[in-house]
Amino acid sequence: MHAALLDQAHRAIEKTLAERGNDFRPAYHLAPPAGWMNDPNGLVFFRGEYHVFYQHHPYSAQWGPMHWGHARSRDLVHWEHLPIALAPGDAYDRDGCFSGSAVVADDRLYLIYTGHVWLGAPGDDQNIRQVQCLASSSDGVSFHKHGVVIETAPEPGIMHFRDPKVWRRGGQWWMALGARRGDDPQLLLYQSDDLQHWEYLSCALQGQRQPDGYMWECPDLFELDGSDVFLYSPQGLKPSGHDNWNKFQNSYRIGLLDDRGFFSECGKVRELDHGHDFYAAQTLLAPDGRRLLWAWMDMWDSPMPSQAHHWCGALSLPRELSRDGERLRMRPARELTGLRQSLRSLSIGAVESADCLLDERGTLLEFELTLDLAGSTAERFGLALRCSEDRQERTLVYFDAMARRLVLDRQHSGAGVSGVRSVPIAAGQTRIALRIFLDRSSIEVFVDDGAYCLSSRIYPRPDSQAITAFAINGCGAFGEVSLWRLADLGL
Repeated sequence: MHAALLDQAHRAIEKTLAERGNDFRPAYHLAPPAGWMNDPNGLVFFRGEYHVFYQHHPYSAQWGPMHWGHARSRDLVHWEHLPIALAPGDAYDRDGCFSGSAVVADDRLYLIYTGHVWLGAPGDDQNIRQVQCLASSSDGVSFHKHGVVIETAPEPGIMHFRDPKVWRRGGQWWMALGARRGDDPQLLLYQSDDLQHWEYLSCALQGQRQPDGYMWECPDLFELDGSDVFLYSPQGLKPSGHDNWNKFQNSYRIGLLDDRGFFSECGKVRELDHGHDFYAAQTLLAPDGRRLLWAWMDMWDSPMPSQAHHWCGALSLPRELSRDGERLRMRPARELTGLRQSLRSLSIGAVESADCLLDERGTLLEFELTLDLAGSTAERFGLALRCSEDRQERTLVYFDAMARRLVLDRQHSGAGVSGVRSVPIAAGQTRIALRIFLDRSSIEVFVDDGAYCLSSRIYPRPDSQAITAFAINGCGAFGEVSLWRLADLGL
């Protein structure tokens, strides 16, 4: 039955491809060939290639019964779309193959995922059944389902019980699960010798509705530079100051996971990315020891104009994680320099209370530049990107001197999106180093070598390609700008 369901899904994609619109189609970010995409899951390195799976609905550009889409790459730049790996339809996953993870054991690729069933009306989150399931493949392309490996939650009152992340530790397999008990979130841990028989170990961390939200989705636990990191996607947080303004967030806590399965926190909860569109981040350990991360570069209930073009959703660029004290630092994966095609150096210099149109245009660009705070007097200064000729469309990245914040403003970024996000700039800091990636419908801003990141979707018209430097009420000083045109990989 599974093979027939997969064949049916593939035919649906082939039919839709002929109707797909490409105005907002990413050139070098992973997006579904057609239909809907959300969470990355099953990130793994297998037989010399990186594999990225993702939550996928092949029948429409709306969220629906979740399948597992699949792509692979040798270099983190060029990606090949593979056949859909998992389709719902068995009694235990009939309404969705929800998020999970992938591991390699004995030269075989295993997928561990949540089987989802609506017990009442579809969409009624108070009447569901969720179980943890296993599938495997000998070639990394075609998968065989093995059925349920964890049937019930460890305690009564737990209905939401999903997104298994599996890893190897101390000679055993460990599994982290996000759970909701009443209105409180939990991180649950299991152990196994063989991936098929699992024993409940502990509730590693117990949250409370306030201030921790009501559910921790897509948990990930990993060691990084001598500490353990609990990376997760909390639901139900309220905005606080400049943080947590999206419907849902990506957060992390740095601490220590002991062998009994208890997580001791050593620092405060922090937001991972401060843009408008970043959720369900997951990591893998690369063969060279780097911890790589992808996230869904969209947000629930946000404008998604590409749905009218028969596709929706994209993943962030792969990022390298490192620890800087109690904070994580995210840098673009070093392989992404392989996207660069041509380099121009631009000398902007000082801009005095004006807009300065740059002698460069484009939609697929990478910038490296510095903002010289010590040499500036402007209230605000920075770049306006993806500008229309009449400047009615524009995406702003600038320093606000009065607030001492680096701001990403998409109030006029096209097709219904809006909102402003920002990150702090320390008192006494004299320069800001920026690295910015533009694709047809996204912007990713890396601040001060990845100390902060802002990732957002934008939807300007295809001909909105101008770039200006601007300063308001004073002088804005720009260091040398390196600008690369990036490859259109047709992903």
